Amino acid sequence: MKQAQKIAPCLWFDNHAEEAAKFYTGIFKNSRIGKVSRYGEAGRDIHHRPAGSVMTVEFELNGQPFTVLNGGPVFKFSEAISLQVMCETQEEVDYFWDKPSAGGDKSAQVCGWLKDRYGVSWQVVPTVLPEMVGDPDSQKSQRAMEAMLHMKKIDIAALERAYAGSH
Repeated sequence: MKQAQKIAPCLWFDNHAEEAAKFYTGIFKNSRIGKVSRYGEAGRDIHHRPAGSVMTVEFELNGQPFTVLNGGPVFKFSEAISLQVMCETQEEVDYFWDKPSAGGDKSAQVCGWLKDRYGVSWQVVPTVLPEMVGDPDSQKSQRAMEAMLHMKKIDIAALERAYAGSH
């Protein structure tokens, strides 16, 4: 797999790296699984993984390279790191909300954020949202921000109505 950029995320899973890579590549078009590396006998006293089990999986989501690692239960995901999906339309927002959130933690859904079945946090962001909340007209930006704070999945039409002041 050709490295498209110098910096790429590596996500640490307990034991579901390959399953997660398949799940993620099933969501995004222009995605693929690349190299799968397996643990050997070397270092077994440190990694405690059976020889031949999956160590890492390289994959791409819409051309963005990722690596996932089966490293054991030592580290857990938190909202401190999330993957942003920028969406042009409500149809895209709905799709990218529904697919990653399937089987995920519904209680973690707030302001366009969700947590997938593996505990990875995602932000499903309409491209108009940063424009609206960053508007120099503070009344417009505050109305958009207030509306967004009361949403789970972002509703572009409701956001636009709030921004325009026509609740």
